[in-house]
Amino acid sequence: MVCKEASWGGDNQSDQEFILLGVADRPQLEMLLFTIILVCYMMSLLGNTAIIVVSYTDPRLHTPMYFFLSNLSFLDLCYTTSLGPHMLLNFWRRSKTITYNGCAAELYISLALGSTECILLAVMAYDRYAAVCHPLHYTAIMSHSVCFKMAAFSWVSGFSNSLVQTVLTLRLPRCGRNQIDHFFCEVPALIKLACVDTTVNETALFLATVLFLLVPLGLIIVSYIYIAIAVLRISSTAGRRKAFNTCASHLIVVSLFYGTAISSYSHPSSKNSRDQGKMMALFYTFITTMLNPLIYTLRNKEVHRALGRAVKRN
Repeated sequence: MVCKEASWGGDNQSDQEFILLGVADRPQLEMLLFTIILVCYMMSLLGNTAIIVVSYTDPRLHTPMYFFLSNLSFLDLCYTTSLGPHMLLNFWRRSKTITYNGCAAELYISLALGSTECILLAVMAYDRYAAVCHPLHYTAIMSHSVCFKMAAFSWVSGFSNSLVQTVLTLRLPRCGRNQIDHFFCEVPALIKLACVDTTVNETALFLATVLFLLVPLGLIIVSYIYIAIAVLRISSTAGRRKAFNTCASHLIVVSLFYGTAISSYSHPSSKNSRDQGKMMALFYTFITTMLNPLIYTLRNKEVHRALGRAVKRN
């Protein structure tokens, strides 16, 4: 399919359609990926919805930790839904296209939610730091208003970053280029379509990567250094185990999310590394959002008991 005229001399690019290449050159992979993504998407919907419902309905889970966990689950639900249905549909279609407006919406929403998750995971690390290192003052430090402000900051900063990146990316002239080498609309893939110098965009993307990936990750590492020191000072083995269990699930989620996200955004431009980057993007979009509720519920006895009470009530 040839896209409509979209020259960089001032023609309207909003009439353009994009072709999402994905793995179109290897159709034998499409049905395998369709099955994997469908299973992950359905499990993510089920698991994250269960955490949100249980955290809201069970008074014993009305604590800062589960308030942020509910935010994370809601975010993951929205994140996978912003990409999953259209991607699954494209695996079955011969013409793997997306409209300009659809691409713009997909780009903005997915990037906003991904950026929000980066900040929210750092906020959750601070919550664990306050719980382990300052247990006597925890309720004062993490009051209801503080938790709400920290969650709001995560969402507002994520959506603000996405607005800047989306506007900078979509205003680039593409001179009719419309083949996106990815499964969905993503900033690096769209920048490659530009037919002008993209230094400003690449600089803005680098700064955003530092602010929303490296800085939060650094804060998380510092938080866990203090947590580790505090845990080692606990004299009883049972106390150390309890403190470790309150943080282990979050640490596993952080490792999965940040590891794959940084790998995806920092890979070089060779063909093999591009394919690896696309697979990494699928991993942190669908696999991690599926694993998050499993990790938190499998290691958390409070959630086990809350789910048991919910089942008995129904």
